[in-house]
Order: sequence, then structure tokens, then C-alpha cells
Amino acid sequence: MTTLSPEYRMTDAIPSNSAESIFSVDMLLKYMGNDDKALAVVSKIVRDAVAPRMAPIELAATALREQRLADAGKILHTLRGSIGTLGAKRLVTASLSLEKAIAEQHTELIPPLLTTLESEYQLVLRNADDWLQRNMPQGV
Repeated sequence: MTTLSPEYRMTDAIPSNSAESIFSVDMLLKYMGNDDKALAVVSKIVRDAVAPRMAPIELAATALREQRLADAGKILHTLRGSIGTLGAKRLVTASLSLEKAIAEQHTELIPPLLTTLESEYQLVLRNADDWLQRNMPQGV
């Protein structure tokens, strides 16, 4: 089993049991006015961000298997940007670690980091789906 060096591990600064670090659009809602209009806009942002489901992870995994490291890095960077807006701090950390390993061609670290990222992304999707169910604006 590969032991990850500290710079490739999930940071201890983000509590692993914190739901807020998995998914939280509270600040986004607040900045947008925290009203029905803001809720409608944020709901659309969340729906659009999670619409691809697992496709970005699958595309990145395929690119990695095919040794297209630059393509995998771009896919992950895009995923991190879109999902990061949803307060997904743990996913951002996992993605950054994987992107760093790819950029530095630490191929032995890539499989466990990809597994971690996939798990974090699944948590984000579940939390986003739950949030959408609880906060679906009227008329949508």
C-alpha cells in the first residue's frame, strides 16, 4: 500500500466529519441576498454544477489510464472550479493533491488520490442532491 507524503494527504485543517466542508452554499446564498431570488439562482448553480454526475471523474480516470496527464489535469481543474463554488472544501483539497501529483508525475500516488477524489465527489453529489430536495424553489 502506498503511503502518501504530507503534501499529498487531505489537510488536517478541514475537519473530515464537517458536512460544511463537503458542501455548503450558505455563504453564496448570503452574498446573493438570501432571499427567494437568491435561492432560485443558487439552486440553478447547484443543479448545473452536479448535472454531469460522475462523468468528469470517469473522463479524468480514462485520461490517466491513457497516460494523457495534461488532459486529466485540465479535467480535474475544471471540476475543482465548478464544484468549489459549492463550498466543497474537501473536494478542492483532494483535487489539488491529485493535480499536484499529476503535474509532478508522481504516478504511484495517482491511484489512491483519484480514489479519494472520487469518494469526495460522491459525497458532494449526495449532499447537493439532498440540499436541492430540501430547498427547491416554488415553480421550479
